[in-house]
Amino acid sequence: MRKYSVFAIAREALRHHTGWPQQWTNPEPQPAYDVIIVGAGGHGLATAYYLAAEHGVTNVAVIEKGWLGGGNTGRNTTIVRSNYLYDESAGIYDHAVKLWEGLSRELNYNVMYSPRGVMMLAHNIHDAQVFKRHIHANRLNGIDNEWLTAGEAKAFCPPLNISPASRYPVIGAALQRRGGTARYDAVAWGYARGAAARGVHILQNTEVTGIRRGMNGAVEGVETSRGFIGASKVGVVAAGHSTVVMDMAGVRMPLESYPLQALVSEPVKPVVPCVVMSNTVHAYISQSDKGELVIGAGTDQYTSYSQTGGLHILQHTLDAIVEMFPMFSRMKMLRSWGGIVDVTPDRSPILAKTPVKGLFVNCGWGTGGFKATPGSGHVFAHTIARDEPHPIAAPFTLERFRTGRLIDEAAAAAVAH
Repeated sequence: MRKYSVFAIAREALRHHTGWPQQWTNPEPQPAYDVIIVGAGGHGLATAYYLAAEHGVTNVAVIEKGWLGGGNTGRNTTIVRSNYLYDESAGIYDHAVKLWEGLSRELNYNVMYSPRGVMMLAHNIHDAQVFKRHIHANRLNGIDNEWLTAGEAKAFCPPLNISPASRYPVIGAALQRRGGTARYDAVAWGYARGAAARGVHILQNTEVTGIRRGMNGAVEGVETSRGFIGASKVGVVAAGHSTVVMDMAGVRMPLESYPLQALVSEPVKPVVPCVVMSNTVHAYISQSDKGELVIGAGTDQYTSYSQTGGLHILQHTLDAIVEMFPMFSRMKMLRSWGGIVDVTPDRSPILAKTPVKGLFVNCGWGTGGFKATPGSGHVFAHTIARDEPHPIAAPFTLERFRTGRLIDEAAAAAVAH
């Protein structure tokens, strides 16, 4: 005799008496969301916002192990610029700058974008030749950039030391006037509010512990510290930890992770009117709206997930700042911090579909992530929604590392940041 459970008998009775369709008796589990974005930083929240605002995809969850904007978005030096050498890099970064220019109006939230100018110092003939090459390449791409003499550089930034007696005397500079700064956390809050208003769910304090794939290899969703969450598409935007998250799906990434440090001084009255960067002495500086001198350093020489970094890096950076601005030698530093950056072999990002159906990745920005935030989210949303790369994002595939068609900003960049 065939045995039936109480549940089976009740189900059959319900189907018989109510006309419940047979295909509903054993329904397949349905995804909770159309898209899951792993990472609630600026790039992830921007992706969610543009999915909803431009593609009508509102059944979206952004999953963050901490709080929104608490990763690299909250650990950067707020620089915005697009004066990159190669056409592909210029395309994505200038797309971002154009979005930055109208972002406060778009989000109805003040992201404090300030086009105060980004000036890159030349200290020798090689620097001058490299910057002039950048200027010509930028102009061919319709991007503003101009050459300044040492005197013109000092006129633009009066505290700058251009004495020939300096250890690394300034002989000129490249200036992108549209470059500048923005408020680091405001961009995350603005995108979060805009996305949430369109129905996007933002799940904070929810750590992704696995990416589930079905029998056909396609993604089915993510395992989290709060249980499984289903979705037919998953976009990974986890700066600094992309290799760890992608490994959950069995996808190896051509990335290394490095600490990147910065620090701020005590607040003073306005004194630095622009962003000043130097690759030769490797340091850069701007001033926040609170009056702090925001000072950035290079990446550490070793791979690590630490958010502290080496003290010798900060010491060398401060030595360089005092070389360029002797008047700051008696300033007190208030705090320092470190982010973790994913770095590709060519120092250019990855914005791509992966070999796994339904899995997308946005990573590898290195030290250029913040400035790209609006453009990155905009083109990544297009890639996810349409299941094909946005034309601006098309060169930044994983495939380029197999074919050798690299976008080698590692060699071309005048300064990494």
